[in-house]
Amino acid sequence: MVSAGGQAPGWGEALRVYARKPVLVISLLGFSAGLPFLLVFSTLTAWLRDEGVARTAIGFFAWVGLTYSLKVLWAPVVDRVRLPLLTALLGQRRGWILLGQLGIAAGLAAMSQLDPAASLLPIAAAAVLVAFSSSTQDVALDAFRIESAPDEEQGALSAGYIFGYRVALLVAGAGALYIADASGWSAAYLAMAVLVAVGVAATLWGDEPPHRGALEQQRMDSAMVDRVMGRPMHLERRAFWQRQLLGAVVCPFLEFLQRYRRFAVVVLVFVAVFRLSDIAMGVMANPFYLDLGYSKSEIASIAKLFGFFMTIAGSALCGLLVLRFGILRPLLLGAILVASTNLLFSLLALEGGAAPPPIVWLALVISADNLSGGIAATAFVAYLSSLTHRSYTATQYALFSSLMTLPGKFISGFSGWLVDSSGYPWFFVVAAALGVPAIVLVLVLMAREHRQYRDRAAPEPAP
Repeated sequence: MVSAGGQAPGWGEALRVYARKPVLVISLLGFSAGLPFLLVFSTLTAWLRDEGVARTAIGFFAWVGLTYSLKVLWAPVVDRVRLPLLTALLGQRRGWILLGQLGIAAGLAAMSQLDPAASLLPIAAAAVLVAFSSSTQDVALDAFRIESAPDEEQGALSAGYIFGYRVALLVAGAGALYIADASGWSAAYLAMAVLVAVGVAATLWGDEPPHRGALEQQRMDSAMVDRVMGRPMHLERRAFWQRQLLGAVVCPFLEFLQRYRRFAVVVLVFVAVFRLSDIAMGVMANPFYLDLGYSKSEIASIAKLFGFFMTIAGSALCGLLVLRFGILRPLLLGAILVASTNLLFSLLALEGGAAPPPIVWLALVISADNLSGGIAATAFVAYLSSLTHRSYTATQYALFSSLMTLPGKFISGFSGWLVDSSGYPWFFVVAAALGVPAIVLVLVLMAREHRQYRDRAAPEPAP
């Protein structure tokens, strides 16, 4: 954002952007996006472990999260298909967001009525419904966020989204654990289902962002489809399957490949491996705390409540670093810190014995982990947003966010087996090692950026 005179705005002017309606709506929708995530991930694993479910079975529940990684398969549907009634009333983006929210509420309500010890398969099915609905909401919400403001205000929208998301993680993590400790897990999950109403209210309050006109989008699609088919032809003259499949599915990927060419492979691999370390560790975090001997209330106070503020601090710090140094250097810092903090968990595991380690040790490790996670997540969201083209926002961002979690979710399915066979110390060492490829690839991205800057700065040859 720049001032009328072309200068960077003052702090007061910049801060006022956070009071604008689009930012407030995105903050509430960020809460809606973050609420179901832990309820099918670490909070669910704590519930399962508390009910005596085997760690190996808990590890397999991580595969429920693969739904988030596969959302790219139905992202073109969310991008193009109009929903009966909902699209007419709310618009393309908000209609799909609301549909996802209704599915989340239904799945959480169903989970609240089930007993994991007696109904492990039904609770897995309900968790899949929550994850599928949540990932569908994410596809539409990511497009809604990127399309709701010009590029210079995307930083404010991302900050609002991350804040709302982190508040939801606090509620679904610490809040659910507190409720479960006081009233049981059924009450906790039923309360989470009710809180979906926050996102529903934000969806109804928000304004549908402007979209590219149908004729303009058709012309852009037609040019790309012509290249795929190898002969020029107006898109409207092609068969129905060509118009729908190629226009909605092929064009978003083709545009990205044309923009980055061969280097697109490096970018996609980097997106796929950046979160390997923290996703692989995350599924076993709550079982680890419980196995060390900490109570659910202690976990809620330290790992969730205290960790929340450290994450926000990391996000705020990263915002300043991105402003000062660009995206890639904070991205490198985040990658290094995320991998390194897993080694602190390994040291904490070595201290476990008949009694849990001092609570201050847990607080220090959690602080380092969440601070680094806040830095890494904020820099990575900014990086992913910079990769998208606004003509294909939903599908392209779904591709990146799916790749972001797919390898980690798959690998994390074996986390329980690795803990059972080798113990927690070695598990966290392996998790740290999984962060090395991300560090290397950030250096590759930085080298490419340096070459591009050098080429642009080079004087043109004399005629």
